[in-house]
Amino acid sequence: MACQFEVFFNHGQYPGAAGAAVEALDLVEALEDQLSYFRPASQISRLNLVAADGPVPVEPRLFELLELTIELHQQSGGAFDITSAPLGEVWGFARRQGALPAKADVAEALKSVGSRYVKLDEEKGTVQFTKGGVRINLGSIGKGYALDRAAEVLAAWGIGDFLFHGGQSSVLARGHRAGASGEAAGGWTVGVCDPLHPERRLAEIKLHDRGLGTSGSTMQFFRHRGRRYAHLLDPRTGQPAEGVLSVTVVAPTAALADGLSTAFFVMGPEATEEFCRDRPEIAALFVCPAARSGRPEIHAMGFGEGELQVLEEGLGIRG
Repeated sequence: MACQFEVFFNHGQYPGAAGAAVEALDLVEALEDQLSYFRPASQISRLNLVAADGPVPVEPRLFELLELTIELHQQSGGAFDITSAPLGEVWGFARRQGALPAKADVAEALKSVGSRYVKLDEEKGTVQFTKGGVRINLGSIGKGYALDRAAEVLAAWGIGDFLFHGGQSSVLARGHRAGASGEAAGGWTVGVCDPLHPERRLAEIKLHDRGLGTSGSTMQFFRHRGRRYAHLLDPRTGQPAEGVLSVTVVAPTAALADGLSTAFFVMGPEATEEFCRDRPEIAALFVCPAARSGRPEIHAMGFGEGELQVLEEGLGIRG
């Protein structure tokens, strides 16, 4: 997952917090061994190597995660797709060496992209790729999934108040942060950075018993002839998604928030608003480039009263 995981507790609340944290972080490392696209011995690498030859049994919790990815693919109209790994490779983003590919290479990569090629047998717990060349990468959802699993460890230790993050872009909060006098402060406050000025906090979200995921285009990108190409690719077209700087999603689980942040970045604010209309448990905060002012434009949807605070004055806010 190539990032640092950290867990925060209220000072002095849990005597066994240190041991619980170590066990939870050890599980994150074990999940990295299972999920990593870049570790040859991982279960994902094994699937990518042999699943086109026939059904492959996988660990039950991993099977459930794959079921979730297929569900997100269908719900998002294909904007979320774990089989987009060939596109990441042809664009060079898989190795953080982004470069403009030939159109023919993109077209060839697209032939192997599509979650419809991933066949899950729930009864047997097996995965099969129905087309050669298909490869899956769980980078768009793996950190959130690891947080959800690690939270189970903390719960088993009797810990109900904590904030856990992976690389700061994937967050899971349970219970409350204690205030200065020890009282519950109504959840945990999570900052959202301005993607154009990462040192600046753009907004704050009050997170309580929910997960948060942020996808942005400011960390991995390259420029070619004055045009900016970011690493978040639309698996339906093979091209980088445009028109969004970052999107932060709040959802019941960290895995769902992670996956939806990727999907929403590709879908854009309008399609996301329609998606959220019948899903009150989902909230999203878009930061988009403004056509005139040069300052970002914010689109907010699904947040309840007191859950979102925009810190900068003068920003265009919609929703």
